Amino acid sequence: MPIKYTSTVTVVDRSSGKKSYQNQYMHMQKTEELIAEFNKTYRVKGKGKFNQKIRNELVKRGGVVFTPIEESTGDITQGLA
Repeated sequence: MPIKYTSTVTVVDRSSGKKSYQNQYMHMQKTEELIAEFNKTYRVKGKGKFNQKIRNELVKRGGVVFTPIEESTGDITQGLA
């Protein structure tokens, strides 16, 4: 199953009353958006699981190199190929 980026959103059609569900998945997001979200939530407590999901997606796409924290500032835009 694909990895969710945000929670499921329920959209109700006002004229017919029918419900539809919209999901946003990691593979649907742009690489730049994933990098920005990773850098924004990198040091936030409780976001480790979400950051690991972003890392897995970026590694799957290729072109991003993660360096240890001691060697970098935590910003992964330096490692873009």
